[in-house]
Amino acid sequence: MATRSSGAERGKLQQLDNRTARALFMDRHALAEQPAGPAKGPDLLHLIHRLGFVQLDSINTVARAHDMILFSRRPSYRPNDLKRLYERDRGLFEHWTHDAAVIPMAFYPHWHLRFQRDAEMLRARWRNWRRDGFEQQFETVLRHIRDHGPVCSADLGQDEKKGSSGWWDWHPSKTALEYLWRSGALTVVGRRGFQKQYDLTERVIDTHLCPGVMECDHQATVDWLCHAALDRLGFATSGELAAFWDTVTAAEAKEWCKQALTRGDLQEIEVECADGRMRRVFAPPGLADQAADPAPAPGRIRVLSPFDPMLRDRNRAQRLFGFHYRIEVFVPEARRTYGYYVFPLLEKDRLIGRIDMKAHRDEGILRVRALWPERGVKWSHARTRRLEAELDRVRRFAGLEQVAFATDWLRAPV
Repeated sequence: MATRSSGAERGKLQQLDNRTARALFMDRHALAEQPAGPAKGPDLLHLIHRLGFVQLDSINTVARAHDMILFSRRPSYRPNDLKRLYERDRGLFEHWTHDAAVIPMAFYPHWHLRFQRDAEMLRARWRNWRRDGFEQQFETVLRHIRDHGPVCSADLGQDEKKGSSGWWDWHPSKTALEYLWRSGALTVVGRRGFQKQYDLTERVIDTHLCPGVMECDHQATVDWLCHAALDRLGFATSGELAAFWDTVTAAEAKEWCKQALTRGDLQEIEVECADGRMRRVFAPPGLADQAADPAPAPGRIRVLSPFDPMLRDRNRAQRLFGFHYRIEVFVPEARRTYGYYVFPLLEKDRLIGRIDMKAHRDEGILRVRALWPERGVKWSHARTRRLEAELDRVRRFAGLEQVAFATDWLRAPV
């Protein structure tokens, strides 16, 4: 059953059991249905609208994160489908949520608050980080783009001095480009390789929606962002609502929940975690009753991206699914528990393990180094066959010819 009575100490709060909570969360992330269906044009846009956004990432161990996210839900998807929707059809724009992402263009009016806040935050932060000279480059960069069209960072600042270390080895014009994009004056119109191409926002976005033309209604934006986050999470704390788009502050989300609760637009319920503990959250009225008796999730194994929306909030994934996941890209090799870029495995409504694999494109081989089942997951011959079927799908998607397993690929749970 989806709901049960609370104890006296919990008053009259409805409760959502863990199985139902997982099913609801997966449904909101388009993982509760069979992975099938068209993945081009309006159909692809509808899927991204449903998810809210798709995070972009440059690592290409097997395929890029955004492509894996979409492929795991629509196996007919191919990377050019997203490229056309984004760069040709302008159905998407690129900006930040908690990281760089493609977002439905219909949401663009709600990003004006983000532009304002990024402008203030980045100006102060980058000054403190001694990005000397970037503000003096604003007019030069804008004039160059106005006269010559879209640019990548490599097209500017060849004679400028860069920083001294790491990711922040940016010359002032590169820093200016990023600032002007994050604050709304520029728009990313596509990628060359994986380098962003920037153009004037006024040449890309409908004039009436451009910053400086359309005024930002602060409260209406906060209201939309909180509603939209709750729609995609199903149930959440105020902190989780704030974190979803990473634009609303924790205080704003808390006040929004308080007012919505007073109006009767929200109710408090308790959700059972994987370890049996109960957690108080906000939900739309009647959610617990509507979610009763969910249909079984698909039985096939699916490879998920480490940046999949289902796993974006690592703490939430651990609470709901009992799955502790941390990416080890930035962990020195000798200190890694699993591997550089390990993919979670989903079967029905359980995260059953993680797999370390890499596309060796020069050989045309998807090489599987290791797989670690989760504790309590018995790895059978039938499960191996389901894994092989999924890896064959991934292999074709990545343009490879075969899958090869290391001799000791099946490891003991850690």
